Amino acid sequence: TDCEKEPGSLLWIFVMVGNIVRGMGETPIMPLGISYLEDFAKAENSPFYLGCLHTATVVGPFLGCLLASFCAELFVDLGSVDAEDITITATDARWVGAWWLGILICASLNLLAGIPFWFLPKSLVKEGEPNEREEAREKSVVLLQENNKNDTKQTMYEIAKDFVPFVKALFRNPVYMLFICITVLQFSAFNGMISFMPKYLEQQFGKSASDAIFLIGVYNLPVVCVGYFFGGLFMKKFKINIYQAANIAFWISLVEYLLYFAAYWTVCDTSPVAGLTVSYE
Repeated sequence: TDCEKEPGSLLWIFVMVGNIVRGMGETPIMPLGISYLEDFAKAENSPFYLGCLHTATVVGPFLGCLLASFCAELFVDLGSVDAEDITITATDARWVGAWWLGILICASLNLLAGIPFWFLPKSLVKEGEPNEREEAREKSVVLLQENNKNDTKQTMYEIAKDFVPFVKALFRNPVYMLFICITVLQFSAFNGMISFMPKYLEQQFGKSASDAIFLIGVYNLPVVCVGYFFGGLFMKKFKINIYQAANIAFWISLVEYLLYFAAYWTVCDTSPVAGLTVSYE
């Protein structure tokens, strides 16, 4: 009867709550960061700054893949088990890497990176504007704060009443709909590779988990980083407006999605698996 009982643990709750807190902290970076750049940068410079911002969002996952590769080479019970007592290697299917170590390192770095945000000013002088306009901007900020206080007095019925027309207006916005299509195309192509490519490399080519993660980071993220950077330069040089940028992004994303379909013609022989593709005998 003791053998029939499955061991249970509630540690997964800590991991779930930690990911929720992380999501709450990561969410404001892109929408608020982009608005911050748009409000205080010149119109011709903001695409370049946005390119730098998106480049940083790719450099982070690239470094994360390197960190994950390093952690996957360490045994999960690091510090509590002597390395000499471990009889399996990283290529063994029973090997479990020190996944928790990467979470602790990233959490510490996020905490340190968040400290400078406390010292950002509430308002800046727009790039290229004379300093004497600062007083006018401060007055506009005060008026905006007063309007926000009045908006908070709205009832839930008034908010719900305006919600449906607002959604209809969004779906009639061509730039917004193009952005939605771009997002769907990109995530459809990229998420499949991120989800299944590591296991595919392990099964088909005999790579360890750490090697598979490292290869994905090295071969994919740097070129995406270059694309973001030169995309910002391209928009700045040719002064592309929002609608033109949305059209360019849509067609390039469509071509990218079609190129991913070439993977259907990239077929490898299935590895023999006892009991699945070949008999146990």
